[in-house]
Amino acid sequence: MSNTVIIGAGIIGCSTAYYLSESPRTQAQSIHLVEASPKLFASASGYAGGFLASDWFSPSVAPLGALSFKLHKELADKHDGRMKWGYSRSTGTSLNHESNVVGGNKERAEDWLRHGSSRAEAAGEHEFSEGEGPAWLTKRRGASIEVISEDETVAQVYARRCSMIMVRACADPARDPLRLSQFLLDQCTARGVQLHHPARAISVSKDIRDHLASVRLLSSDGTETDIPCTRLLIAAGAWTPRAFGTLFPSATLTLPVSQLAGHSLVVRSPRWSAAHEDKGCHAVFATDSAGFSPEIFSRIGGEIYVAGLNDSGIPLPDLPTDARIDAREVRRLKEVATRLLGIPGAEDDLEVVREGLVC
Repeated sequence: MSNTVIIGAGIIGCSTAYYLSESPRTQAQSIHLVEASPKLFASASGYAGGFLASDWFSPSVAPLGALSFKLHKELADKHDGRMKWGYSRSTGTSLNHESNVVGGNKERAEDWLRHGSSRAEAAGEHEFSEGEGPAWLTKRRGASIEVISEDETVAQVYARRCSMIMVRACADPARDPLRLSQFLLDQCTARGVQLHHPARAISVSKDIRDHLASVRLLSSDGTETDIPCTRLLIAAGAWTPRAFGTLFPSATLTLPVSQLAGHSLVVRSPRWSAAHEDKGCHAVFATDSAGFSPEIFSRIGGEIYVAGLNDSGIPLPDLPTDARIDAREVRRLKEVATRLLGIPGAEDDLEVVREGLVC
């Protein structure tokens, strides 16, 4: 019988275990989720923005992006995702303070995140149209707002740990990575998927045929346990190369996985309430001359997520819970939130719900 070990119990690990456990050829008890962090969903799976798009991808992964978007919608329709993890329609928009920053003739960004460009550029193939934007966005003199998404192409999930500045029109959802991750994990364990937490995978063993046979786990109390393993998936986010190097120290393969950390804020505004949510969420992507390119997402539950471009210079900690928030970056985000979400003369009406750092 196949035994699958998944290193990393974040949203990728949990979603993989969820769909694998639905297969009639797989027994849920033969699936093992291994998570080293003492706190579950302590990085991107709990603190990301939760923005979904169906077609903001380079050609090599475009079919995968479209399939993922489709599965998100199907999952939300089946399990009342709006109530359980804040899945909602979202409208994508670019907010421009300079008339020449974003335009419809922009080439699609092959990798907007890695190249430090605004996420708005990833939607460059769409035809732009003027729009007024969400009620919670402060419209300052000289700024322009353009819709950059088509109907049924973007969505939002309630995450409680992220935000963006771009507005894009669409009739699909947004989500909360934290609540969605927890939902998927609960579904998995209810089916019989085994969770090893906190525990590290420290070595692998082979059988007499030279095939993968088991993975050795080290628990937080120092106990070592061997679990059967015929299929291995490393889904540890930025920690994937480290996990791979630990299990296969002699390997010459270099995994193309790198870190891009980023800070975020979640705030509440009197201009984003349950009365506004029926009209759908918004994702606002802004480009500025300083290169910060703030991003803001409104989410179900009365919260707005604010973030900027990620930074490859933030060191990767041993565990997600070891990450330390930079007070300077938080101040920068608060200034952005005040400028883009506050009302002149009453900027203190924004309530900061939480500060976060995704490694």
